[in-house]
Amino acid sequence: MKKRVLTTMVAMAVTGLAAGAAHAQSSVTLYGIVDAGLGYINNSSSTGAKTGGAHAFKMLNGVWAGSRFGLKGAEDLGGGTKAIFQLEEGFNSATGAQAVTNLAFNRQAYVGLTNDTYGTLTLGRQYTPYYTLLSPWSPTTWLTGAFGAHPGDIDSLDTSYRTNNAVVYTSPTLYGLTVSGMYALGGVAGSEATDSVWSLAAQYKAGPFGLGVGYQHINNTRTSSAAWNSATANGSGTGIADTSNEPAVSGINNGYKFARAQQRIGVTGGWQFTPNFDISFSYTNVQYLPGAGSGFTNEAVFNTAGAVVHWKAMPTLDLAAGYSYTRKAAADGAGSATYNQFNLSQFYSLSKRTGIYVLEAYQHASGQTLSATSSTTTGATTISVVNATANIGDGIGASTTKNQIAVGAGIIHKF
Repeated sequence: MKKRVLTTMVAMAVTGLAAGAAHAQSSVTLYGIVDAGLGYINNSSSTGAKTGGAHAFKMLNGVWAGSRFGLKGAEDLGGGTKAIFQLEEGFNSATGAQAVTNLAFNRQAYVGLTNDTYGTLTLGRQYTPYYTLLSPWSPTTWLTGAFGAHPGDIDSLDTSYRTNNAVVYTSPTLYGLTVSGMYALGGVAGSEATDSVWSLAAQYKAGPFGLGVGYQHINNTRTSSAAWNSATANGSGTGIADTSNEPAVSGINNGYKFARAQQRIGVTGGWQFTPNFDISFSYTNVQYLPGAGSGFTNEAVFNTAGAVVHWKAMPTLDLAAGYSYTRKAAADGAGSATYNQFNLSQFYSLSKRTGIYVLEAYQHASGQTLSATSSTTTGATTISVVNATANIGDGIGASTTKNQIAVGAGIIHKF
């Protein structure tokens, strides 16, 4: 009897140790960011009750880094393979509202497998390889997306664009080289291409030097103003629930929002000259391809080049300055348009998790472009030639004039 009891106790102990070991091989992390501040914009057409290009002094939300909370985890499956997942919800720190109406995990929602030898495969709502592998040298790294993204985030180098129904494979890093590919299913019966997205990218890092090259192709479904709110962006904005793979519409590309397809080619890179000083650069080519209901007949091309200088002046103080130049080629009766944007940023770390920041931006637009004006009653859209107007970064709101100035300051805490 004693022998049986002893055997049972040993078995229970072994089972408990095994369960403890299995538990130790799994992990789930709760994390988040809360970012809020105040800002002044001298001319914006999205200033609440005031329209038509009034100035605005308002509370800013998620300017340095979008306010969010999330869960991410991994489970060791053995043989070097892990199951991984991430669920990330954006929110408005000024009001507590969802970042996107009726979309619980608007930032990311995916599950997959990863292996150090074979790479990572994930399925769900996520960023494209075009963004992921180019982002280390994006202008948004030190200038933020709201103020420092290229005009209207024309090239999707900010975090606001994410794809639904995406399958992404990313290779392990070999001799500094990483490659990634993605296909996002549109899910439209009878048309595999409708609302689908595909992307390819490569990244190379060697010592202080890094380079990223990427491509992204988006098949649009936006066909009328009745079906789409022009203020709605994929992963950002406050319009209808984000259920398709459409990128943001801004004052820069408003006239081309009904394009049959869009494609982006981007190159970013940088050099870490010293531990406290680095320079990054970017070049992108964005094309809007016309279709039967696009409202324009010739391919629209936007080319953007930019650079950012970052200096860690003190262990707790980071300073950055950036410039970008965007040019739209002449087409459809409109002349060419240019956008010159200048940015400054200052970030002071109060601790490893908390910091305060100040941002300044100025943009000057010139030339002509197309604008899409929709009837609020019939939904009919009129495309017309207009003078180009400024639109700083991603989230400031388009100006009604050729110039725009924005200044902001805030506090950010990570947990």
